Amino acid sequence: MPELPEVETVRSELAPWLPKKKVAAIRILHPRATRRNTGPSLRSAKNPIIGGEINSVNRRGKFIWLTFDRPYALIIHLGMSGQVLLPKSPAALSPHLRARIEFTNGKRELHFIDQRTFGYLALEELVEDPFASAEFDGQIPRSITHIAPDLLEVLNGKVLARSHKELNAMIRSRKSEIKRVLLNQEVVSGVGNIYADEGLWSAKIHPETRAHHLTEREVDRLLNALATIMARAIEAGGTSIDEQYKRVNGESGYFDVELDAYGRDGEPCSRCGTLIQRLRFMNRSSHLCPKCQKKG
Repeated sequence: MPELPEVETVRSELAPWLPKKKVAAIRILHPRATRRNTGPSLRSAKNPIIGGEINSVNRRGKFIWLTFDRPYALIIHLGMSGQVLLPKSPAALSPHLRARIEFTNGKRELHFIDQRTFGYLALEELVEDPFASAEFDGQIPRSITHIAPDLLEVLNGKVLARSHKELNAMIRSRKSEIKRVLLNQEVVSGVGNIYADEGLWSAKIHPETRAHHLTEREVDRLLNALATIMARAIEAGGTSIDEQYKRVNGESGYFDVELDAYGRDGEPCSRCGTLIQRLRFMNRSSHLCPKCQKKG
């Protein structure tokens, strides 16, 4: 699943082009693409963003949303294999195209492609952000108000209701395994399997260590490691492990060549030379160095 660096790459590549564009038509090509829509129907020719002008492209964690010159937001969630492309019009149509948005200038279209159909689009009203973000004009789509600020929001001081120190204390209050805590989007959003493994490897913490057994200093080391890794991944355009994640221009991200733990099972640890192990965890895999990451 695309995580914060991949979703931020998509957002940052949409942001220079979409604002001030007016929506001419929205075509929904697969029923699952709007299965979580709770607002006005995106299938209707009378839906309220037809003719609307896009104001901004925003992100929290793994969620992107577009705002308009009207009180609605269009959420884009990439799910497991979602891609957002901006092909020139007329555009070739992928067999996995689930939705397309046409604009009044006719130069490009927005294509939502999703092979596994876990992603979706949703039209919703904006409400007050409970975390008091300094961005988004203090508003956020209703369905994601429970999603915690992401790590970069917290560490860059962009939310008033969640400081670095508060996040550290919240993590240490949990009795679950630290990797389970990192994957909980109501604690900190945007971290998935790839970057959890990379951050824990960098901080030398075993993924099954109970969070409440960690010290404040250890959690700080972990959070700082995650932030550094995510910043490097954003610079590289994200991680394309299975080619299902693509940037807006259709290219792959290149951070996979810098991964130290995730997907490296059987290879020597770049720090100590011990072979990286793969363990079953939460119906998925964890990758770690058994020497560097002792279970606490």
